[in-house]
Amino acid sequence: MSKTFVTIAIILLIETIFLFALATFVYFKNRKSKQNILFFFFSLVGAMYLFLTAMMLLNTDKKIIINLDKSIYIAVVFMPSLMYHLGLTFAKRERYHPLRIKISYLISIVFLVTIPSRYFLDGLFQYQWGYHAKAQILHHIFMVVFFVYAVTYLVTIYQYYKTTTSSVERNQAKYFLVASFILLMTSTQFLPAYSIVVFPVAYLYPPMYLALIAYTIVRHRLMDISVAITRTSIFILVYTLILGLPFAVAGWSKIWLIEIFGTNWWMLPLGLMAALATFGPFIYIYVERKAEERLLREQRRYQETLKQASVGMTRIRNLHRLLDLITHIVTKTVRISYAAIYLYDEDADKFVLQVSRDKGRVSLPAIEAKNILIDHVTKNREPLVFEEVKRQMEDTHKEEFIQLEEQMRLLTASVVIPSFLEDKFMGFIVLGDKISGQIYTPEDLNVFQVLASQAALAIENAQFYDEAKEMQEQIAQAEKMATVGTMADGLSHQINNRFYALSLIAGDTIDTIKLTNTSSCSGEIQEMIKSISRALERIQANVMQGGEVVKGILKYTRKGEENFEDLTLDQILDGTLEMVQYKVKLQEIDIMRDYSKDLPKIKGNLIQLQEAFFNFIDNAYDSTVERRETLKENGYRGKISVSATPKNGMLEIVVQDNGMGVKDENIKKIFTPFFTTKISARKGTGLGLYVIRRIITDMHKGKINFESKHKQGTRFILELPIAK
Repeated sequence: MSKTFVTIAIILLIETIFLFALATFVYFKNRKSKQNILFFFFSLVGAMYLFLTAMMLLNTDKKIIINLDKSIYIAVVFMPSLMYHLGLTFAKRERYHPLRIKISYLISIVFLVTIPSRYFLDGLFQYQWGYHAKAQILHHIFMVVFFVYAVTYLVTIYQYYKTTTSSVERNQAKYFLVASFILLMTSTQFLPAYSIVVFPVAYLYPPMYLALIAYTIVRHRLMDISVAITRTSIFILVYTLILGLPFAVAGWSKIWLIEIFGTNWWMLPLGLMAALATFGPFIYIYVERKAEERLLREQRRYQETLKQASVGMTRIRNLHRLLDLITHIVTKTVRISYAAIYLYDEDADKFVLQVSRDKGRVSLPAIEAKNILIDHVTKNREPLVFEEVKRQMEDTHKEEFIQLEEQMRLLTASVVIPSFLEDKFMGFIVLGDKISGQIYTPEDLNVFQVLASQAALAIENAQFYDEAKEMQEQIAQAEKMATVGTMADGLSHQINNRFYALSLIAGDTIDTIKLTNTSSCSGEIQEMIKSISRALERIQANVMQGGEVVKGILKYTRKGEENFEDLTLDQILDGTLEMVQYKVKLQEIDIMRDYSKDLPKIKGNLIQLQEAFFNFIDNAYDSTVERRETLKENGYRGKISVSATPKNGMLEIVVQDNGMGVKDENIKKIFTPFFTTKISARKGTGLGLYVIRRIITDMHKGKINFESKHKQGTRFILELPIAK
């Protein structure tokens, strides 16, 4: 037995172990996938072929060799049918050709039965690289069948490549086609059966084919095939040079080297190998970079543009302009058919569409925060690719991927890029297909993630700028209101003077009419005088009411005196309702006083407490209006109840409404200055509740607590000191 046979046999045994491990890995990666199961059996057949070939090379008994060679064909005859079945499954054509698949396996079984006969293999061909049984008539027929199925397999994969609209599936099909050509090269190993001598390099092809198919099946995010081929070719070229050149020098120049260096001639080839091995990785990296610069020139260009844009966007303060810029850059630079940005809206508890670019496509206006897609990207914090989700759905049939696939279809998304600011999920970018039809490479997705991270920071800055601007406007409004309050004394004096003048004029005119004898006037004149008299009386009545309104405004805006007095709860509420009627429509709500009339009095400042209760009723009214307009419940009517009970030297007062209530995430912010939950045009400054807390806790040494349930209502619990 030659050392060459032993070396080849050892290589084949290593390949056998590799294929068995590969088959097991792919099978357990997804045991429910038909593709994975077929690959498992195909790999086992390949491992059996390599193992029996190794055993044949390690034997010298010709009878055993012939039997082993025939045993090899037990695996080989099933290769065409398994290859064909795997191709149909990959191309999603399996369900259309069940009869063809059954016939292919039936043909394999027929050949399996004929293997022991002398009409399949008979005799033995020996050559310098091993042994091979000689092909007979049935072997010729089998080879025809093998090539027919191989060509059919290639056509099936090619048709799938041409018809599929998915860029990812086209890329997968390219991998299958490249792998298939590698497998066809394995057929050269049948040439010794026809007494044709070939170097046994074909033994290397089955592991290469199966490794490539395994990569395609298992790996969801494939490298672009052109890049993969380029990198592989460069690697083979560089390391063939590194390993081959020293051996070539040793073989061609051995005699010359012996003449010069004597018995140490081998040091030169060895030194050359060491030098090439040292510089080899640098040569590989350089050549690879240059090749990819040419191959991926367009991709590198737009990736660099996106990186530069991501740095500059943090300077933009206008949120809408920022979002529009992001979608414009992405669609124009990468040439994408569609792009949209969704941001989280706390009030709606939804991710709301902010901007989209593609006038011909209807975008989903919003997506609930409690959604499978949001949960998935929040948990994994990485881009979600539609083709990967679709493939996992088809492979596993898990409910999670079925729902994810549905959500991405609704969003018309090829890729969803989440945008995080540290642990805060700001929103996500939706991208459509590339117009070129190319796949989103891992490098693309990495750049998009960088862009999304920078976008999150820029969005946070823009939102903060908007909030600061709004807060400044609220402060300005509060200052204006404070100025009006300061002017109230002077204004009320001027208005009351006008009211007094009107009252005098109207009164004098009425007295004049009463003292004038109109009996000689015609009936028409007398009726006109009576109408004028009634109009003047109405003017007088309205002047009196106007004076009361001015008096109430003055009382509300005037700063409360430092001295406190004993007050009843009715006193506070009566004064509050007197003023609040000019702001809210009291006829739209029911205000109930649910307390005893003999309650102890409160020690407090009337003006300040009326201001506090004014805010309670005003906020409660707005909340009931919001619930009525938002929920549109049949028979709903707003209610505000005030109840009170003495408790440990304090009077506990509960002001409760059945309005919209406050969301859980906003409860902690309710007393924060300038924070408001009002969404109508009557939106306040956000200072009301902040001022109330100061009135109750700082000025009256009491306590205030707040409870609320969204869509159910709100209650404030006050504790004020009882007068002694």
